[in-house]
Parts: sequence; structure tokens; C-alpha cells
Amino acid sequence: MIDAIAIAGLWTSVGLIGFSYLIYPLVIRGAAQLLGQPTLPVTFSEDAWPRVSLIVAAHNEEAVIDQRIKNALETDYPFNRFEMLVGSDSSTDRTNEIVADCEDSRVRLLAFEERGGKASVLNRVCPEATGEVLVFSDANTYFHPDAIRHLVAILLAPGVLGVCGRLMLVDDKNTANADGVYWRYETSIKKAEGQLGAVLGANGAIYAIRKEHFVPLPSNTIIDDLVGPLMAKLRHGGRLVYAPNAVANEEAAHDLRAEFRRRCRIGAGNFQSLKWLWPVLSPTRGWTCLAFFSHKLLRWVTPHLMILAFVSNLWLASRPFYAVLLIVQVLFYAAAIVGPRFASLGKSWAVIRLAEMFVAMNIALLVGFLRWLRGDLSGTWRRTARREATSSIALGATNADG
Repeated sequence: MIDAIAIAGLWTSVGLIGFSYLIYPLVIRGAAQLLGQPTLPVTFSEDAWPRVSLIVAAHNEEAVIDQRIKNALETDYPFNRFEMLVGSDSSTDRTNEIVADCEDSRVRLLAFEERGGKASVLNRVCPEATGEVLVFSDANTYFHPDAIRHLVAILLAPGVLGVCGRLMLVDDKNTANADGVYWRYETSIKKAEGQLGAVLGANGAIYAIRKEHFVPLPSNTIIDDLVGPLMAKLRHGGRLVYAPNAVANEEAAHDLRAEFRRRCRIGAGNFQSLKWLWPVLSPTRGWTCLAFFSHKLLRWVTPHLMILAFVSNLWLASRPFYAVLLIVQVLFYAAAIVGPRFASLGKSWAVIRLAEMFVAMNIALLVGFLRWLRGDLSGTWRRTARREATSSIALGATNADG
């Protein structure tokens, strides 16, 4: 009886993980090719582009905010139809001073003394925006000059609710970062979901929505770029799509501990979001329901499934087939453990790197789940240490993919 339960637990776990990471991507790409509706950009005369407000929430971003402003003002969007709003969340460094010193009247500072978190900043800044279109970004993100035009041209197409742009991670040498394979894999899924109008949320670095469709975020929301667009979809309907030509650059993480903390925080936010987004799981939501279940929910519970698979396999190890399977699991986790050591020696193999990424990502998800269980859900964030922006990142790399 126990053996039967262990076998069921093992293969159910492996099957669900395999479905999320291997089968679903094939299904969604196939569906996109057969049933997808590519969103054609709207064309405008130069004086007909809608007014746009670029919104950046910042907390102690003195290292990058000046370069972010310069990058924003280099957009090729019509001069008199663009503004940038920086919402400073109780910054204690020179962030406010740097923004206030900008001589371009299109840049506005909204400084808040009390720390409220990103959701609170967005809720207070968005009503102050004068644009018909809200474009959201981060302080350490840099747009290609035509990025906003591409976002707006897609956003104003019939039936479109929101648009997510393409984020490219680059390193100091302006080359593709080590996680490029995973990013390309995720991008291919997002493209397919976009053709079906089922992009799940957005990327906080580059996305756009009409101001009239902005839905105030619940207090202490951790993952604003998931909750915000999907709450808008639940309220207003419409398609969330992907615009691969709307490109932004961001420096790849160099502080691995800080990046792990960030992923743990996101993990907690994933489970927090279910409080508001559970209606997305209704079958009446069509492709969005399938995408949310397969691309989000199953991945959030993958660490639990990995534990179940290992424990079940351990129980069955007296059987030759399952003993071999257990060895495979042990070798996989061993590769993840030794991966950083190889990297420190200047050696790296794609398989080992992917194992390391997969395990680290799921440990962070598990830690985030435990934080969610104990109610550790603050909407404020600890700023990741920034290095001053380099011109290669700010001006745009062409050989990294995200």
C-alpha cells in the first residue's frame, strides 16, 4: 500500500513538473501557430500619438537615477506628448535631489516621506499622471529609443488591454549573460501566450496600460507587475500581449545573495497574489486559465513536487529501476551544488548551470512559500545594490536576449 502511494506520488510529481516545463511550452506554441492572432501595431501621424506618462518607483537609487532620466529623455517619442514621473518612496540618499535638479519640465518628482512600498507609490503617482497611456519601468532599466512607440502602437490596437515589452539582461561587457538560455526559453513562451492574448501579467521593467484601465493595487502587494495587469484584465477584459520590438536593457544581477533575497520575496508574492487572482483559474478564462495554471501555479509548487518526488523515490530505492532513478536525482542536485564552485574556477557547463539555476530558483520559491505562511508579506522592498550605470547598458546591447 505504501509502495503504491510512493509510486503515485513520484510519477504525479514528475509528470506535473514535466508538464509545466516541457509539455506546456510545446502546447502553447502549437496553439499559437494554429489559433494565434498576431497583434498588428496601429499607425499614427506624428501629431496623433497619445500622451504618455513614464512612471518609475524609486527608493535610494542615486547610483542610477540620473542615467535613467537621461535615457528616458532620449526617447524618440514626440517631445510634447511625453512626461516622466519619479515616485520616491522615502528615499534618504540623493535620489530626490537628483530628480529635482533636472531642468527638463517633462520630469516630475513626487516624493513621499512615509515608506509605503512600490504598490503604494504607484497608487499615488498614477492619478497624477497626465498621459492617456501609462508606461511602467524601474530605476535601473534603460529603454531603446523606440521602445515607447512600439508599446503604444500595440496597446492601442483593438481589444488590447496591456502590453509587455522585452527585457534584455546584459553584463558589464555588453554580452549575453549566463542565464541567456533560460531567458530565451521564457521569451518563446511569452511570445506564444501573447499571440493568444494570454500574457500573464507583465515585466515591471517595461509594460504599458491605458490610464483608464489602471486598477489601484491592494496594499502590501509584492508583485505589482503580475497583480496589476491581471486585476485589470479581470475588471475590464481585453488581451494582454507581448511586444518583442519594445526593448529595454537591465544589468544582470552581480550580487547573488541579493538576487536570492529578491527571488524569495517574489516567491512570497506569488502565493500572496492568489488572494486576488484566483478567478483567473476559472475555465471560462480560456487560454489565460491554462497559462496561469501551467506557467505560474505549477511552477510555484514545483519545490513541493521536487520534495515529494525525492522522498517517494527514496522509499522505492530497494527496487532496481527506482534505485537508478534516485541516482539520477542525486547527480542532478550534486551538479547544482558544485556549479558555483566550477564557476569560481572559470569553468561553466550549460547543463550544470541550468541545474544550479533550477534548484536555486525552487529553493527561493520554497523560502517564499514559508514566508507567506507566516505572514511575512511587506510591500516595501530592500533595494538591490546598484553599480553606476555603464554606457553599454544604458545605450542598449544587441546581443543579449531576455
